[in-house]
Amino acid sequence: MRPLRPTLIAGLLLMAAGAAPARTEQANAPAWITLGTMGGPVPDPTRAQPANALVLGRDVYLVDVGDGAVEQLAKAHLQAMQVKAVFLSHLHFDHTGGLAALLGLRYQTNAPGPLAIYGPPGTRALVDGLVASMRPAAAAGYGLPGAPVIDPASTVTVTELVDGGTATLGGFTVRAARNTHYSFAPGSAEDSRYQSLSLRFDLPGRSIVYTGDTGPSPAVEKLGRGADLLVSEMIDVPATMARIARLQPDMPAGQRAAMAEHLTRHHLTPLQVGEMAQAMNVKRVVLTHLVVADADPAAVDRYLADIHQSFAGPVTPAHDLERF
Repeated sequence: MRPLRPTLIAGLLLMAAGAAPARTEQANAPAWITLGTMGGPVPDPTRAQPANALVLGRDVYLVDVGDGAVEQLAKAHLQAMQVKAVFLSHLHFDHTGGLAALLGLRYQTNAPGPLAIYGPPGTRALVDGLVASMRPAAAAGYGLPGAPVIDPASTVTVTELVDGGTATLGGFTVRAARNTHYSFAPGSAEDSRYQSLSLRFDLPGRSIVYTGDTGPSPAVEKLGRGADLLVSEMIDVPATMARIARLQPDMPAGQRAAMAEHLTRHHLTPLQVGEMAQAMNVKRVVLTHLVVADADPAAVDRYLADIHQSFAGPVTPAHDLERF
């Protein structure tokens, strides 16, 4: 029996899944969906790991792809086969854990491809490893002897971005700026090998800046100047350290100190989010990567008050599956 054409399979699966038809607002204006808003690496029952969907008509572009991203896409009435490209801000597990599932499901459903993956140095090695992990299942297929086998490597392309790098696709442009999520010694091998990026999407009718994970950064402020929307990480360091103490009471003191330094230097407090947004002169801020998922209303009010010390515009702490 000849295999069904990929386009036919895609159409059948979209109908079977009950995918919602493209809405008028999707066709006319780019939408940003916060698929997962929980900062990792500890899972949370109410929020998925970091992932976002940039939707232009029927096309979807993932911006980070944490664990559970494919399921979150389905909840948003979007399908893996609609994903045209993936942008990775950095290679920490909570931002990449869902990539294996995305590649595997697209392979199984003969999604139109190849899928373009953009990310910092190291992305090619990451994808090569995931492709290698796909080969046993690809060779077995559906258990029918003599069935053709498609090499999983043919279903993806990889482009590594560095500071100042750009990409143009789907009628929009992406610009990258190296941020301060890492602090290796300048000029060292680690400094060259491990990079974390913030991304700006200049789209038809609007511009969106995604910080990814970063500390305060003049380069990111420059990247975001005049943007319509800033999607920024935010952290409450004392609350996060208290949560870590509850979950891992036996963590060695040295490891605890290193964690506190990382959270303080490599992430943004509410005050710093406000300062960054004001320096950028953005129109609106959306907060994500909320490590304290169960912050009470009083804590949220404090976060917003801190941000508004510098930034007067609207600020929204995002939940999973919100559309902006």
